Amino acid sequence: MKQVGGRIKSFFNSRGGFMILAIALFWVKIFWAYNTKFNLGAEGGFQKMLLALNPIPTTLLLFGIVLYMKGRKSYISLLIVDAITSTWLFANILYYREFSDFMTFALMKGGSSVSNNLSKAIMGIIDPSDFLVFADLLILILLLAFKGVHMDIRPIKKRIALLVSMLAIVLFGANLSMAYHDRSGLLTRTFDSNYIVKYLGLNAYTVYDGVKTAQNSAIKANASSSDLKSAQKWIKENRVAPNVQYTGVAKGKNVFVIHLESFQQFLIDYKYDGQEVTPNLNKIYHEKDTLSFDNFFNQVGQGKTSDAEMMLENSLYGLPEGSAMSIDGSSNTFQAAPSILDQQGYTTAAFHGDVPSYWNRENTYKAWGYDYWVTKGYMKDKKSYEIGYGLKDKIFLKESAPYIQQLPQPFYAKIITLTNHYPYPLDKKNVSIAKTKTGDPTVDGYVQTARYLDQSIGEFMTWLKKSGLEKNSIVMFYGDHYGISANHKKAMAKLTGIKNYNDFNDAMYQRVPLMFHMTGLKGGVNHTYGGEIDVLPTLMNLLGINNSKYVQFGSDLLAPNRNQTVPFRDGGFVTPTITKVGSNYYDTKTGKQIKHPTAAQRTVENQAVNRTTTVLSLSDRIINGDLLRFYNPSGYKKVDRSDYNYKLSKAKKQLKKDQKKGTSVLAQHHGKYVEYDTDAPELMTKAQREKAKAESASSSSSSAAKDSSSKSK
Repeated sequence: MKQVGGRIKSFFNSRGGFMILAIALFWVKIFWAYNTKFNLGAEGGFQKMLLALNPIPTTLLLFGIVLYMKGRKSYISLLIVDAITSTWLFANILYYREFSDFMTFALMKGGSSVSNNLSKAIMGIIDPSDFLVFADLLILILLLAFKGVHMDIRPIKKRIALLVSMLAIVLFGANLSMAYHDRSGLLTRTFDSNYIVKYLGLNAYTVYDGVKTAQNSAIKANASSSDLKSAQKWIKENRVAPNVQYTGVAKGKNVFVIHLESFQQFLIDYKYDGQEVTPNLNKIYHEKDTLSFDNFFNQVGQGKTSDAEMMLENSLYGLPEGSAMSIDGSSNTFQAAPSILDQQGYTTAAFHGDVPSYWNRENTYKAWGYDYWVTKGYMKDKKSYEIGYGLKDKIFLKESAPYIQQLPQPFYAKIITLTNHYPYPLDKKNVSIAKTKTGDPTVDGYVQTARYLDQSIGEFMTWLKKSGLEKNSIVMFYGDHYGISANHKKAMAKLTGIKNYNDFNDAMYQRVPLMFHMTGLKGGVNHTYGGEIDVLPTLMNLLGINNSKYVQFGSDLLAPNRNQTVPFRDGGFVTPTITKVGSNYYDTKTGKQIKHPTAAQRTVENQAVNRTTTVLSLSDRIINGDLLRFYNPSGYKKVDRSDYNYKLSKAKKQLKKDQKKGTSVLAQHHGKYVEYDTDAPELMTKAQREKAKAESASSSSSSAAKDSSSKSK
């Protein structure tokens, strides 16, 4: 027995033995992470076998590099390689937990534009077990430090190191071959990144993403005007005439685009603890002069909010990796809503209670043609006014009101709220509803920040009416993306009452609100299936602007006989009859998985797959190649970034000059601002806060009693 133990110790005291130990420990760690930290969806024995095998080739290749080095240097290098790969794994675990996706070079390239205020979110994401990804590294360091393993400084023959590298390549080739056997076109079609990690591993995905990022850079450099023709042809062939009944009903009206941060459709009419979570938005949703959509889906990818903005204002999809605004906003040519409306006589402005650089908006908005970009630096600010990513919504909207009143009419104003943002923190003095009790801290605070957002909207709508703007404006509300990611299925099951909450349910909960509210508008709840890509064509038709000359992939949501396939960025889709999530298909009406499709179902599946793949690839081609630089629609003037300057001093000077036009609310009220009322506790006296708290408690009690009475009937 001693002899066996001695041989084992002798083996690990050799350089090759130490490397094998390191590879074994690393494999255990990454296989553990695959199964506990990610939702890769490995099904059946073959996929599970690939999941177990795929870490080996790349780990052998990376760790095998040290065999080309001599002495102690090789041991230190191995620890460095292990530390780097472990840190990358750790970062992906945190990112995946919130976004159900893996990090990309494009995301990191645009990281500086989204880096502020992330510390709270990261602290909320971390689970103590995440640090186990460094356990193997710690074991190796301790073994060397306490002489459990001695360094072998004898040189290794180059041919042995070369054989190890060749073995790693052969094993990867075998892995790739088996992966293609189960999933053809894995690396050539737009698949979810989960597929690549599941079949080839995280390290292979990182290399794939790096190559793809480099290819995209080359595409832009080599693009030409002829590359745009296929997209224009597809758009022309698939164009659907807009709904003439609604054409121009909002012509000449002001446009408010209200961005409801992380707001999902299920919150509409949702009650918790006997209370409506969003009573103000519920009321707007059901009003006779509001057009509401209950099958409207977010279609964002890694760019999240920025993807939603890209679709809403350009009718172009976000990119499969990273944020198009962050990556291409400073250089690409766009034909966005602000520039189109500006050339129709509109003043255009965007409002946000955060810094101007977030998501690279400072540069992107110049490319989109925004006249004004009103941010936190324009507003009164104190530490108590902020939460998470900037000013709390009630304070932000109150601070925005004076600038809105200075805008010459008609104007296009996008207002981006932010309090209802992960990880959904809210100070006690602003809480007006109890947390839910799912046991998931991310989910349980969601109703509180949603209620706060709703109260902010109620105050804003009251001010719109008071200022006279409501009767001369169309107000559009939209949710930009999900609030609760797919990694919170158990909590969502409790929250929604769905016992077996699965991937299909999660796809259905990608619905977000879309409402157009305008005095005299023929409203109602529309059941058509659509997504964020369709908003701009719909809005343009309501405003009486023909969009046929622009490159837009969406269609008017009110148009009869429109195609109702809603593509998702990962290649999935929703139609009124069939939904695709990952590699599985479901009946949209029943939620049951379709394992043996009928001929009719197979036809719908194929048509939807082809449409989804086509539109995503064509849109990517336009953004990656910056193809709109080659296209000049008749009557449209290309945006010149140098025409725009968002410094506060410049904005104040221009707004003062604009008052001479006499069309702003401020000018119409002879230079007097219409007061904006808010119950934000940060702006109230102690007596006012106590009075508001008492009124809120009374209102909640009355609402609960009314609900109880209704149930008893």
